[in-house]
Amino acid sequence: MRMSLYVPGHSPLHRIAARWKLGALVLCGVGVFLTTSVLVLGPAAALAVVLLVSVRAPVEQLSRQLKGPLVILAVVVAVAALTQSVHSSLVVGLRLVVLLLASLSVTLTTRTSELQGVLEVVLRPLERVGLVNASAIALAVSLALRFIPEVFQQFQDIREAQAARGLRGSPLALVVPLVVRSLKSAEDIAAAIDARCYPPTRSGRAGDSDGGGPTDRHSGKVPG
Repeated sequence: MRMSLYVPGHSPLHRIAARWKLGALVLCGVGVFLTTSVLVLGPAAALAVVLLVSVRAPVEQLSRQLKGPLVILAVVVAVAALTQSVHSSLVVGLRLVVLLLASLSVTLTTRTSELQGVLEVVLRPLERVGLVNASAIALAVSLALRFIPEVFQQFQDIREAQAARGLRGSPLALVVPLVVRSLKSAEDIAAAIDARCYPPTRSGRAGDSDGGGPTDRHSGKVPG
């Protein structure tokens, strides 16, 4: 079961630490909403395209990841053009393109375990005052990130299998097996997490008390 979008490589983006990439992504997300100038958003979108190309991800994978979001993006831009103005639709479209391509570039070049580590560091001050369990939240977020492409892949598999049998697209026929498969995957993941005694307690890592075990216990992260 493929559970990560990470693509191994040696591009400049691969060599940048996860914390810097996530920080830049946050600033990018804020920055695109501080301007309505097409002259600013246009070059930003072009830069996002260059950034994604520099990752050198497989074309098939990029096509699979971008096909659905670009269809939704086209619909959003068309609705904005019809209900507001052409300028507004351009602004909305360019903002979404920048965010989509930048976030995909970061996801393709960052292991899930690295994202989890950054989240733990960011949430650690809140954990010290007893507001959150940083490890548990980081684990939940990383699992959500992993499950999104997995669920989409399962949806594609079900649709292709039904098409091969000559079955016409039916929302119910797609949703029911998708839900069953997703629940089965969630059950498998939960069993794997329980087997690793994860997440660790606040008093220390789970593996500390029993001398550790697999590599994951030493790292405190789910493989990614």
